[in-house]
Amino acid sequence: MPINTKFTQDVLKIDEQDEIEKIAERLRLILRNDLHKRGFVVAISGGIDSSVCAALAVKALGKKKVFGLLLPETDSSENTQKRGATLIKYLGIDSLEQNITSTLEAIGCYTWRDEAIRATFPEYGEGWTNKIVISGGLEGKYNHFLLVVQAPDGEIKRKRLGLKEYLTIVAATNYKQRIRKTIEYFHADRLNYAVIGTPNRLEYDQGFFVKNGDGSADVKPIAHLYKSQVYDMARHLDLPEMICNAVPTTDTYSMPQGQDEFYFALPYQQMDMALWAKNHDVPASEMAAVLGIAEERAEYVYADIESKRRISEYLHKSPSLIEPVVIG
Repeated sequence: MPINTKFTQDVLKIDEQDEIEKIAERLRLILRNDLHKRGFVVAISGGIDSSVCAALAVKALGKKKVFGLLLPETDSSENTQKRGATLIKYLGIDSLEQNITSTLEAIGCYTWRDEAIRATFPEYGEGWTNKIVISGGLEGKYNHFLLVVQAPDGEIKRKRLGLKEYLTIVAATNYKQRIRKTIEYFHADRLNYAVIGTPNRLEYDQGFFVKNGDGSADVKPIAHLYKSQVYDMARHLDLPEMICNAVPTTDTYSMPQGQDEFYFALPYQQMDMALWAKNHDVPASEMAAVLGIAEERAEYVYADIESKRRISEYLHKSPSLIEPVVIG
């Protein structure tokens, strides 16, 4: 993308219809020439990204060649499940709902998570809920993570997480994405379909995905689009209002959790702009003025973008080989 020296609130504006047609054509070509498959499988979470990806797949191939999956578990929000079911009905695609709670229980997802939580809050037990939030980076400090829990009586407590406990909780919750992906590929194999991945540019660039979980796919239709652009695409595609207005969440922890609480330095609208500015060498002072934040904070945001790129580089890597292997 060429350097744009004029940074305004309009830099993310796109021609949505042109973009839809371009993506649909590329999906058809990729499916036929590269993947040699008959259709697409899409896991639908009820969020904006999977909804737009499913709609684009239907635009590319028609509803009879797109298969939707709803894969809730015990921590899934009722709102996201309702939005996912609404989208499937709206698109008219074949689908299957499979609750993965029993599978996650069998492999110890909730047990490992709860034991790590009790290392910080020994009183944590049945009826409690939890989430992790990020802290520190925007104050010029190292990022660290806080564990937030809510007791059955409504009392909310928070403490800084130790590294061992943080890694265990994240590893346990990553089970959710990896089990879902296993089911997606089962149905892809069964139907001779390809699997669609749903990250937007912000998530793809900053590593907001699970390796061999939601990061695994055969094609990623919106990885070049900023999240704000994905919302614009949803409205242009005339998707249900409840989807177009949905607030981004992780839908991973039992307490409501925004993506900016857990991972990103700013709400997605500002984070999109900051990432665009970083990608186009816009000075932090100029970015700060347009976003209405302090210049010092803008510097921290840029530093956080670079930090996440370094940390998440591993997520994008293919398996390492001891020696190059030439095939064919």
